[in-house]
Amino acid sequence: MTTTPQRRRHLPMENAALPSHGREHNLSLVLQALHSAGPMSRADVSRALGLTRVTVSDLVAELINRTHVVELGQTEAVRPGKRATLVDVNRHGLQILGMDLAEDSILRAAILDLDGNIMARTERRLVHETGDEILALVLEMARGAIELATAPLLGIGVGTPGVVNPDGVVLTAPNLGWTDVPLRTLLESETGLPTLVSNDADAAVHADYTFGAGCADMILVKVGRGVGSGLIVGGQRIRGVHSAAGEIGHVTVGTDGGTQCSCGRDGCLETWLSVPSLKRGLEAAASDADPVAAAAEVLRTAGERLAIALAPVVGALDLADIVLCGPSDLLGGDLLASAEQTLRERLLPQQPPLVTVRLASAPEDIVLLGTAVLVLWNCLGVA
Repeated sequence: MTTTPQRRRHLPMENAALPSHGREHNLSLVLQALHSAGPMSRADVSRALGLTRVTVSDLVAELINRTHVVELGQTEAVRPGKRATLVDVNRHGLQILGMDLAEDSILRAAILDLDGNIMARTERRLVHETGDEILALVLEMARGAIELATAPLLGIGVGTPGVVNPDGVVLTAPNLGWTDVPLRTLLESETGLPTLVSNDADAAVHADYTFGAGCADMILVKVGRGVGSGLIVGGQRIRGVHSAAGEIGHVTVGTDGGTQCSCGRDGCLETWLSVPSLKRGLEAAASDADPVAAAAEVLRTAGERLAIALAPVVGALDLADIVLCGPSDLLGGDLLASAEQTLRERLLPQQPPLVTVRLASAPEDIVLLGTAVLVLWNCLGVA
């Protein structure tokens, strides 16, 4: 069993809704309060949300009936009168199926509890599959992963490369050979479970922001089979008018040509920075007269191209944090240092620096964790 960090971001609580604003909204507020703060008495929830105790008791009773909340027993705190009964989100009695389709040559799935702890996992290796072949493997893996669950599943979360619209249709994913694939509909038909499909970098940035060291103005660059990024500005994920915010992998970087990309153009960022591209560059460097220097140059060039793509974004949005997510042996060291140096050269000089650049922690599981965050929001309204 793999355990993820238990720190949860304590988000500012929204104001409670008036009755006319909907009961579901207030139910979500109760769940948010419990998920963020941990076990609380009904009176504590009442004070936190500004709702009457009668209203909170009614809301908690409904959530218990839905199995979304459980009673934990009486508090140990010494207070006048009868000891209060603690309630909490049903953290271990409900589970989530997360799927990560973004890594190079591998598809991953895992069963997670509501705290993001991975309870079981499975994976499928890819050789030369593409298009419908990969889609068939995804559906097969989902069926198999469901059998690993040891509690009722809230739903399925999927992180996939490419552009994903709000209906869960993968509009384009060149590295998977997908165009207009209704992935959410297909998975829901296959499993009967509510499904949320997101770009993998969007899922990853949610994970870093919620469970990691992320801040309210950040960009996470996900490097795997392709290159994409997730943006959070003012504490909100940015989707964009075409659901394509953060799609930097197919931005042409520089005016000096470059290798042809899978999208058909020359010089896209992915041709320097994706995991397959980096590995090809390092393999070629191994036959150089000075393989160590040649390998360092491959990584420095990739870092420079990344910074060229990011500098306008960081400057325009005034971001504070850049997170690189992918294999640390490729992204750390020379590549990270080159990206930092190029950004300093291209951004307004300031001390301390305007932006930090760092590697994501536990990058191998960050998309899986991010899909759990998205399912929590989609099914329980927990931010």
